[in-house]
Amino acid sequence: MGEALRMIELWRGGRCESAHAGHAAVVDAAGALVEGWGDPGAVIYPRSACKMVQALPLVESGAADALGPEHLALACASHSGAAVHTGLVARWLADLGLGEGDLRCGPQEPGDRAARDALIRAGQAPCQIHNNCSGKHTGFLMLNRHLGGGPEYVAPDHKVQQAVRAAFEEVTGAASPGFGIDGCSAPNFATSVSGLARAMAAFAAARADGDGRARAMVRLREAMMAHPDLVAGEGRACTILMRALAGRAAVKTGAEGVFVAIVPGAGLGIALKIVDGATRGAEAAIVALLARLGLLDPAHPAARTFLDTDERNRRGLSVGTIRAAPGFP
Repeated sequence: MGEALRMIELWRGGRCESAHAGHAAVVDAAGALVEGWGDPGAVIYPRSACKMVQALPLVESGAADALGPEHLALACASHSGAAVHTGLVARWLADLGLGEGDLRCGPQEPGDRAARDALIRAGQAPCQIHNNCSGKHTGFLMLNRHLGGGPEYVAPDHKVQQAVRAAFEEVTGAASPGFGIDGCSAPNFATSVSGLARAMAAFAAARADGDGRARAMVRLREAMMAHPDLVAGEGRACTILMRALAGRAAVKTGAEGVFVAIVPGAGLGIALKIVDGATRGAEAAIVALLARLGLLDPAHPAARTFLDTDERNRRGLSVGTIRAAPGFP
């Protein structure tokens, strides 16, 4: 991995208190690197930023023909476990004749405060449907039924994950050098930052009158943009930013400082990795890149939530700001 570029800084009292370095790439519809920062060739795990790629075999295979955009948005989601998320996942599973026990993502306390408090009041433990990846896993189960695979659909050699890997390597344009097991127990295939951006550019360039893969890509990206509340949740960066972008781009975060964007109007894909894994740095960096491309006004309240912020302490005093480092972007 090449040298990372200093991208985001936290300033307090006239001094830079903290800094986040990373790698980023913007790739065009032809798969060519338009701009890069740090080392665009750095190999990373995309984590949840590649969920739309993991959902591609579900849609491309025809298994999801009857699904609406809400289901497809959830298949791409890292949701907060709010009632709007868990209710739809539970109904989707029931429609498949399946239940919570068929999932392999593991239980997770919901990030949504109202949902978490409701569980506590009821004396109930969170279940797998609350897992932020339960929509993706329900999509895996639906694809698994179509493929006729066994119940352990997260196994790397399972038909579902082999289909995911094939699609992943095709849209990133390179064989994956390996995989790690994600927090939800599914394999997460490695690629370069530019490879991940290339995949996003393929989604951006896809047309509804194209081949089966292109049509599947269009359905997934449009579902994300139509339902930003399902892709993440209230107060979350993906939801806040996609609402502000108003159809100009789909964005998706991933654990350990990964963020991507699909820009259909320009046929561009963006990917970035903050090397210290900080979500704060990734959120600020994606805003900086969206602003550079003219997709988001830096003065928009959504942008100011993450970049050029007014950091306030518990007394409401203005004490600092998060801003782009000199030379980025």
